[in-house]
Amino acid sequence: MNTAQKDLPLQSTIRPKEARASMRVMKWKETVIGYLFLAPSIVLFCIFLFYPMLKSVYLSFQLTDPRGKVAAFAGLDNYKELFTDSHFLTSLKASFLFTLYTVPTAIVIALIMAALTHNKLKGVKLFQFVFSLPLAISVSTASVIWNLLYHPSIGSFNYWLSLIGLPPVNWLTDPAIAIFAVSAMTIWMNLGFNYIVLLSGIQGIPEELYESAKIDGSNPLRTFWNITIPLLSPTLFFVAIVSVIGALQSFGQIHILTKGGPSRTTDVFVYHIYQEAFVNFRFGTGSAQALVLFAIILIITLIQFKVLEKKVHYQ
Repeated sequence: MNTAQKDLPLQSTIRPKEARASMRVMKWKETVIGYLFLAPSIVLFCIFLFYPMLKSVYLSFQLTDPRGKVAAFAGLDNYKELFTDSHFLTSLKASFLFTLYTVPTAIVIALIMAALTHNKLKGVKLFQFVFSLPLAISVSTASVIWNLLYHPSIGSFNYWLSLIGLPPVNWLTDPAIAIFAVSAMTIWMNLGFNYIVLLSGIQGIPEELYESAKIDGSNPLRTFWNITIPLLSPTLFFVAIVSVIGALQSFGQIHILTKGGPSRTTDVFVYHIYQEAFVNFRFGTGSAQALVLFAIILIITLIQFKVLEKKVHYQ
């Protein structure tokens, strides 16, 4: 046996070890490169998300001066004061009513519009474009437009009411109507996003299913209820989750249209936090309210996943 044949077993034992070491080095390099690419996003998240969140947790246990500096340790006093404050409970009720009025209505209307414009008819692209327009309008711009529409003397809504002989309505100053007026504006503003998402979901349903249902003699309403709705349930579930979170975080339209009035009927949770922190300069209480809002949104989202996801039909 020559020396080359004697070295074969040694080479066969060395090469796998060298290969594993080389693979570890390669994986380590790939990991480092991956973190380098993620570094800018991680830095931004730390600055604008994680640090403010930790700062809010810290401030929620403190008393602060008007400049936001810590004056004294409050412990749980901010939270105790929060749940005994009647204004906080009023804002909590306003937020839930606002969510109840806006979320289901916006989803149902967007679903109907998506179903009506799903068919490939002549001119349907124009309707799709018009129905999607609210998505391109900012909250501030939409609020200014609707503020003019709601104006008691020069607003279009009261003008239309006068044409049919009805008296003018104080849309934004009547405590019984203001929450509905702001909700109507919010529904219109959310229609664009809901419509685009639901229309995309409907377009993802195979046409063969509709053709088979048509051959079986199913009418359009029955087809929509038995085929479209079950197959669209994942999209509806997503839209419901996002809409509830967005409704509980609404602020811009409230600030521009009513500023929480009249009689605090539109003083939703986020606007109450704004008033407490940046108007009354009670940053400790405002931080406690923000954390309570985070907990409420988290609990509602978990309940939605626990209850609604059971009815979601995944293909």
